[in-house]
This record gives sequence, C-alpha cells and structure tokens, in this order.
Amino acid sequence: MLQTPVLLTSRLIVRLLQQNDIAAIVRYYTENRAFLEPFEPLRPTNFYSREFWSQQIEKSLIEFGYDRSLRLFLFKKDDPRTVIGAVNFTNMSQGILYSCSLGYSLAEKEQGNGYMNEALQAAIQYVFNDLNLHRISANYMPHNRRSANVLKKLGFVIEGYARDYLLINGKWEDHIRSSLINENWRPS
Repeated sequence: MLQTPVLLTSRLIVRLLQQNDIAAIVRYYTENRAFLEPFEPLRPTNFYSREFWSQQIEKSLIEFGYDRSLRLFLFKKDDPRTVIGAVNFTNMSQGILYSCSLGYSLAEKEQGNGYMNEALQAAIQYVFNDLNLHRISANYMPHNRRSANVLKKLGFVIEGYARDYLLINGKWEDHIRSSLINENWRPS
C-alpha cells in the first residue's frame, strides 16, 4: 500500500483526514452547510456528527489502500488544524481505464483566494505521477462559473453536456463534463 500523501504547496497542506481532525471536519461542513448544499448531494442525517466522520476517516483510508479513492482535505499552513476545503478523487479505475472522478469544495469565506487552484495543482500532480492515472473527469453545473473557471485554468477540456446527470441537493441537475489527460502516463 502507498503511504498516504501529504502534499505541501506554498500556502497549504493537502492530506487525508486523521481521527484528530474530526472536530475540524464537522466544523467545516457545519459552517459551510448553506453555502455547499446547492452543489452537493443530499447528506445522510448523521453527516454532521463526529460518529459519521470517525467512520468516514477509516473508510477513506481503506478505499485509498485499495486504489478506490483519494479523499484529501485542505489546511492552511498557518492554521493547520482548520479544514478549509476538500478535494476528492473517486471512482478510481485501473485496468484499461486508469481514470477517476474529481469533486471539490471550498469554505465560503476562502473563496477567491486561489486556494482550490493551488490544491488541485498539487493533487493532480500526485494522481498523475504517483498513482499513474491517465484521465481525471470533472463535472460541474452550467451556472457554477467558479468551478468552470478553476477547471479551465487547470487545463480541463469540455467534452459535453449531460442532462439530468447528477442528483444534487435532491434534484437532478444538468452538468458540463470535462476531463484532463495525463500526457506522461506510462504502462505499469
């Protein structure tokens, strides 16, 4: 099993959660609930609880160990106990696909500071270089211009429009589909 990554950028620490991060992750999602809900799936009733996140942390480590997902969280270097965002690579597949899906969120009060772009640059480099995936897919709702701009800056290419693609906040939402290809992919 790969060692869990700790990615350092000029301003951020990007890593998997640990059990001592439970209070910080519950605070992140609770404080940003109204801001994030329009862009996320409906959450289980216990999502905002310490018990839920204790189980999620263990599940994330297991999924990473089996090459199924990489669920990273953003911390500022000058405040390493506060979660400010999340970057998730899920639906990882090897075989003939070597791909994954990307999802992310950032605290409302941290919007516009370039943190997501900075975190994604480091995370994508890790996914391409260390995990050797060939393709990252990312989808966003047409009205989510911030997300569109982040992906464009990172070099994602629009591939199409999917009607009623994902169940977001209890409603089927159209999404613009995009991807980024690892030009340095190498056979295992």
